[in-house]
Amino acid sequence: MLFDSHAHINYPEFSPQHRNEICSLISNSAVDYVMDVGCDLASSRQSVMDAKKYPWCYASVGYHPHDVKGLDDITFMMIEQLAREEKVKAIGEIGLDYYRDLSPRDEQQYWFRRQIQLANKLKMPIIIHTRDAMQDTVDILNEEGAFSAERKAMFPKRLDENGNFCDDARVLFHCYSGSAEDAKRIVKLGGTISIAGPVTFKNNRKTVKVVEEIPSEFLLAETDSPFLTPEPHRGKENISVNVEHTVAKMAEIKGISYDAMAQITKANAMKFFDIHE
Repeated sequence: MLFDSHAHINYPEFSPQHRNEICSLISNSAVDYVMDVGCDLASSRQSVMDAKKYPWCYASVGYHPHDVKGLDDITFMMIEQLAREEKVKAIGEIGLDYYRDLSPRDEQQYWFRRQIQLANKLKMPIIIHTRDAMQDTVDILNEEGAFSAERKAMFPKRLDENGNFCDDARVLFHCYSGSAEDAKRIVKLGGTISIAGPVTFKNNRKTVKVVEEIPSEFLLAETDSPFLTPEPHRGKENISVNVEHTVAKMAEIKGISYDAMAQITKANAMKFFDIHE
């Protein structure tokens, strides 16, 4: 019934036992699918292993902007090899992070471009991380053809809120924290918005407005676990099962039932990642 579109079951600080405990909880929950998202070579490898082990798990591989300072051409070739593995459904999370600047900005931009080029080459969806870097993120995506007609032609069109077909660039802005205006611009370009636990936080009017103003057809739900635990479990380790609280809040904002929002976000994620039951 639920699809957690962004999680880090591959989190390097997890012991094998703890990872198994998390996966057992997911296996016995209402979560049907989880996208296990890589941030570097080790976590990308782990995501591929997780996807092989669990039928509900799919993988994404790539380098987070924090970690690209350690990236080189040989490692990048290994990422491409992983991207060709069965059940790997996206390149990500990739992007720019000017808030922490843990990697030099020129290196962030260089490897962001290289990974967009890889996604275009392999005709794969892209998962974006952007923080305090929205304009540069969108500019680079445009410059590298992530919103081009050629890329959009790689993927089936999607239905908008009026039942009309529109272009889909398969570019997902994960854990979206930007403005509703920027979200509208992203959707118009062919992008998709993913909503995480902070939408449940008290006084988070900004993300609530995004859910209010962006049609449900262009929204996914995620946990970004083990981070950003939603209410009522804030302060504890996040797990994919908690995506239910994000979906419940989205349903409340939209004025529809929980079941309807769960079905919508699951269907949107399955289409985005080209997963079939």
